[in-house]
Amino acid sequence: MLYTLKNDKICAVISSHGAELQSLKTLPDGKEYLWQRDQRYWNRSAILLFPVCGRLKDKQYCYAGKTYSMDIHGFLKDSDLIVAEQKVNSISFVLTENEATLKQYPFRFKLSIVYSLKESTLHTTIIVENTDDKDLIFSVGGHPGFNVPLENEESFEDYSVRFLSPCMPKKLCMSKACLYLGENELYPMENGIVPLHHDLFDNDAIFLTDISDSVTLSSRKSSRFVTLSYHGFRNLGFWHAIRSEAPYLCIEPWTSTPAMDGVMDNLETKNEMEHLAPGNMFNATFSITIG
Repeated sequence: MLYTLKNDKICAVISSHGAELQSLKTLPDGKEYLWQRDQRYWNRSAILLFPVCGRLKDKQYCYAGKTYSMDIHGFLKDSDLIVAEQKVNSISFVLTENEATLKQYPFRFKLSIVYSLKESTLHTTIIVENTDDKDLIFSVGGHPGFNVPLENEESFEDYSVRFLSPCMPKKLCMSKACLYLGENELYPMENGIVPLHHDLFDNDAIFLTDISDSVTLSSRKSSRFVTLSYHGFRNLGFWHAIRSEAPYLCIEPWTSTPAMDGVMDNLETKNEMEHLAPGNMFNATFSITIG
């Protein structure tokens, strides 16, 4: 089911399936900023990631001596959530463990996704509560895709991503299978700017760490922009469909890295996972401002 949040500046449409953002428009002009799904490139718009970010080697991991199977980015994106609360400018979705999740993730949990509008910004807050009697091990992330270009007379190459405070990002070195090699290298930038061109993604996504906490996607030919701010996320990914001229860019804040190349992850030692004690809560927020 689809739910709409609207104020006098922006309008957001969110699906209860995956708590996935489906549309994000400025008002009153109705300009769509969010990627609108195309099977040729990517048939999603803005999935949320839980309890893993990225791929697992052979789609498997081990925990407490058992092997479990899980798809890329975890099961949240394919789960149906219930609406816990809806107000004029906010909505909260909830997912708890069920038969399907327990087969691939042996934990009890309460996951809340809260969307709220304030002026031209949509805030997405991910809240994880450990309702189990053992540590909950997980990661979370965002995966919103934005239309690039935003205006008909522009091209993908007219756009760039700019880090909004000084930083020296390092690129995670990835294998051909898009798994982490465990090494990082300085990512070359000039004045904090990443110019966009399609062949950036000929080897799949780019993952950066040691990042500032916000970036802006903008064009040199128009005033349209997207600013993504992310708090509590250690890594940032850029992606569109590999070896294509896909007219969108995903900007992805993650709390963890993809799985290590060549080894099956043990969840208890998997890189950069959150370990949440019974009864405790975790939250992280990323925000999208459009204009």
